[in-house]
Amino acid sequence: MRIVQKIRRSFLLRLPSYLPNCSVRGLFGQVMMTSGDNINRDGGSVGALVQKDTSSEEQVVIVEKLKSVSMLTLNRPKVLNSINLPLVSRVAELYEEWEKDEHVKCILTKGAGRVFSAGGDLRMFYSIGKRDESWKEVVYKKYWLDYHIHTFKKPIVAFWHGLVMGGGAGLTVACKFRIATEKTIFSLPEAAIGYHTDCAASYYLPRLKGHFGTYLAITGARLTGAEVFVSGLATHFVPSQSLLDVEKRLVALDTGDVNAIKSTIDEFSIIPELDQQSVLNRLDLVEKIFSKDSIEEITAVLLAEMEDAHDEWLKDAAKALKRSSPLGLKQTFRSVSEGRNRTLADCLRVEYRVTLNALRATISNDFYEGMRATVIEKDNSPTWNPATLPEVTSEKLDLVFQPFKEEDELQLPAEGKIPRWGGKYEHSQIR
Repeated sequence: MRIVQKIRRSFLLRLPSYLPNCSVRGLFGQVMMTSGDNINRDGGSVGALVQKDTSSEEQVVIVEKLKSVSMLTLNRPKVLNSINLPLVSRVAELYEEWEKDEHVKCILTKGAGRVFSAGGDLRMFYSIGKRDESWKEVVYKKYWLDYHIHTFKKPIVAFWHGLVMGGGAGLTVACKFRIATEKTIFSLPEAAIGYHTDCAASYYLPRLKGHFGTYLAITGARLTGAEVFVSGLATHFVPSQSLLDVEKRLVALDTGDVNAIKSTIDEFSIIPELDQQSVLNRLDLVEKIFSKDSIEEITAVLLAEMEDAHDEWLKDAAKALKRSSPLGLKQTFRSVSEGRNRTLADCLRVEYRVTLNALRATISNDFYEGMRATVIEKDNSPTWNPATLPEVTSEKLDLVFQPFKEEDELQLPAEGKIPRWGGKYEHSQIR
């Protein structure tokens, strides 16, 4: 247990200010409430306590008003709560409303079913394809929302139960409290399918300890709940059987006081044990390999280490790089590497450019090929073009990263030129 605490403390020294340095305790509360539910939280009916949003027949988001606590549940469980335009639009509306509402003091966010969110709805992007750019709206709104979540003015408690992937992580990684359980699986698999780690990942990943974020970005490695907690990505860890009790206490607490919320959460927390094979027990090796200046150098060092050691972790990392899109690897590596010295707003602006160029197939069709092979036809046999790392030249990458015209860029209130909740897609010139 002392080793776990030592590793976690070493990570917390590196985290940016919006990823709070919380104690090594934990929390989670997962309840899916539908219109027919009648859940007893305090020994009686909750009809007077809970007010549900029933404004839509097919609610992609369920809203519950719990005294001064608002609860937001992503409600697309059949597709692993993947993020589409109606969902991101609704979440953005709610967060703006709640930040401005003096009666809302705290927000709880979770996913319906057994997962939090598997990230963006790839089937949606693939179905639209290159016939038009209607996907631009959901991309713009998602990154605009990510910025506002990172800079939100009230405490948000995110319940990371089950899968937390890609854009799903982006929705919550900056929340004041991020709760993992023994069922949490955290992953950023975008590079493998010809895409890149986005939704502010190029900002928060390089601010993890050393080059651990680079490792996560280019291998798409899956972290367990214990690893998510020890690495500092999650602020708390709690066994899933305690979830309902935690949620009940948070609702009864009825406050936005961060210290009071933290103290309540801490009562249910435990320090999880790391598996002996955990990557967090190999941080020196991670740094030796993933601190290099290029994907080619990383690959060379990784292969050399494999010759000297019989370690399944090394083999898994090598396999991940070998099967991934060369373009996906290089644009992800560049984005995360350069993100070390960028502001949050600049990271999101750059990610926006890379995403639009991926969807436009500016230099390659790899993103569509990756989606085809993994979620459409599911043959897991993509044909990458460019096929090798040397073919992904700096000149090609420059085309992906180059700035747009000012009116075509993501509009954020970072420099004070735009009001706090200004810069909306509906008011932009890029529609």
